Amino acid sequence: MSTPTRHTTPSVLFVCVHNAGRSQMAAGWLRHLAGNTVEVRSAGSAPADRVNPVAVEAMREVGIDITAEQPKLLDRDAAEASDVIVTMGCGDTCPVLPGTRYEDWKLTDPAGQPLSVVREVRDEIRQHVARLLADLAPDTSVDA
Repeated sequence: MSTPTRHTTPSVLFVCVHNAGRSQMAAGWLRHLAGNTVEVRSAGSAPADRVNPVAVEAMREVGIDITAEQPKLLDRDAAEASDVIVTMGCGDTCPVLPGTRYEDWKLTDPAGQPLSVVREVRDEIRQHVARLLADLAPDTSVDA
C-alpha cells in the first residue's frame, strides 16, 4: 500500500452514516494509538444529534473518552484534506477523489445494540485501526 504524500503527517477520515458510533470509536482508537503521528477526522452522511452513549461507555471501558465528540456532516473539504478515507456503511455518499486511498470496513452498526455487541464492534475496530496505523506510521508499534 502506498504511503500518503500530501502531508508530512498522514490524515485519516472515518465516515459512517450517523457519525455516532463506528466512526467515532475508530477516531478515538486512532487518536489513542497514534498520538500526534496521524491527523484524525470523522464525519457522517446523515449525522445524529449526539454520539451513541453505548459507544461512549464501551470506549470508556478501555480508557478512551469520546464524550466531547459531536457528530459532523461529511463535507468535501474534509475528504479532500484526507490521505485515507475509511467508510463504514455510508454507501455511495463519500466523494471519490483522485490520489486518496479508500478502505471500506464491514462492521456491525452499534445503533440500538446492547453493550456486549458494541464491545465486540469496538474490539474489531481496534484491530482495523492498528493495521491501518502500522501501514501509515510503521515506526509506531501497536499490537493488533
